Amino acid sequence: MSNITPASRLDAVATRGAKARPVSFFEFWPGFVFYAPVVLFWIWQALRYRSLTLPALTNPRIEAGGICGESKNDILDLAGAEARRWIAPYVGITTQAHPAGDLAMAEAAMAEIGLSYPVVAKPDMSCNGTGVRLIGNSAALADYLAAFPRATRLQLQMLATDEGEAGIFYIREPGQNHGTITSVTLKYAPVVVGDGRARIRDLIAADERLNAVSTLLLEKLGVGAARVPAAGERVRLVFVGNHCRGSTFKNGSHLITPALSARIDAIARDIPEFHFGRFDLRYASTQELRRGEGFTIIEVNGAGSEATHIWDPETNILEAYRTQFFHYGAAFRIGAMMRARGAKRYGAWRLYRAWQHQKALMALYPSND
Repeated sequence: MSNITPASRLDAVATRGAKARPVSFFEFWPGFVFYAPVVLFWIWQALRYRSLTLPALTNPRIEAGGICGESKNDILDLAGAEARRWIAPYVGITTQAHPAGDLAMAEAAMAEIGLSYPVVAKPDMSCNGTGVRLIGNSAALADYLAAFPRATRLQLQMLATDEGEAGIFYIREPGQNHGTITSVTLKYAPVVVGDGRARIRDLIAADERLNAVSTLLLEKLGVGAARVPAAGERVRLVFVGNHCRGSTFKNGSHLITPALSARIDAIARDIPEFHFGRFDLRYASTQELRRGEGFTIIEVNGAGSEATHIWDPETNILEAYRTQFFHYGAAFRIGAMMRARGAKRYGAWRLYRAWQHQKALMALYPSND
């Protein structure tokens, strides 16, 4: 697969520099600013391949290839026996016309597959952790369901308790027997450790990285920021591992090994016609992850996902754009291959409507943790 290379070169760039920066200078740029060159690259590729929506064909079993409007449940439902061994158990449900019966319906669905509290509730269609919440008991689930839009799907998933979080990007060209890991991102949720004296807001201020993203954290914490944690108490400030919500992302390409590559490849090939996307997972230790063991997949993302190591504070902006262009270029190339194999065109208007539908739903979801 000559056009696809592992991320070892990216790791060298990401670790350059004597002193780690708390944030990269572009990490919190407005989206329309950072992604402007990406949009221009997309248009150039669209002209080159004579299709604006070609990446929607990368994963033909997934709505829009996973660009937007895709169902989390439907993607995981595609997994075969080998892939399912690595996926956290989940159940998809749909809220009823009136919330009165939602809790009984949800708990019956949980019992059917052996799910017990705590569980993670997430909308079936969303991005960036919108609407995701940790649910510890029946009362919390009842509150979540009552706040959820009516007649709308969601997912209840087993809580993966391993501390480590990672995103692994995978690409396989159609017709190739094996694919390649092109990026590994290690995600570190914002955490403070109490000393029995300082408030959470003071502990945030004392940490260079957390202080740099304190606006995000304090807004979410509200009055909880005034609490004084006990000495030695670890307080995770957000549940959703997303850099735009305060988590730190680090380039983890040094963890790519033949064993991990073989494991992810076997899982991806057990998802029919899955060629391009990111596996989000929790892992027990980096040693086990390098061996392709000790991890649990919590989500599979398609063509709308990105190689998130670009948000490592040590990744420079040129490397970030190189990475973006490489991956979106691969999406167009794979889409062209699928088109040549007879995949049905995905129209621009259809893609726009899917995006609008997803955006409208996201505005209605409960707040995330």
